[in-house]
Amino acid sequence: MCPFVRGFSKADPIRQTRYMSETAASFTSALNFNSAGLIPVVVQESQSKAVLMLAWMNLEAVTQTIETSAATYWSRSRNELWVKGATSGNTQEVVGIAYDCDADTILLTVVQHGGACHTGDNSCFDQHQVALS
Repeated sequence: MCPFVRGFSKADPIRQTRYMSETAASFTSALNFNSAGLIPVVVQESQSKAVLMLAWMNLEAVTQTIETSAATYWSRSRNELWVKGATSGNTQEVVGIAYDCDADTILLTVVQHGGACHTGDNSCFDQHQVALS
């Protein structure tokens, strides 16, 4: 278990006192991207703490997300950046970003507007669950 998580949130005084590009550079310099230049991103709803989806980011997507507070991902199938909700209207307002103790996974905390899943469901994990007792 990680003793702490590094990251920034809207309430973070560092984020409020530095230029966003400095914040992005500081944050991204610590990340361990895979051999394809990507890092997995777990997306969590800020109020309920529900896990909404898993996505991928490259360096440009991480930087754009930090600078705009709009969740931006890398599409592995289309090989391009995509801003969540640009076509569907189901946007994600990023209120926090952190990385784990190995710096190889990002946690985005978001305010979700509309469904998070491309199917329209609230979460990508709504449909296929097994109850364990």
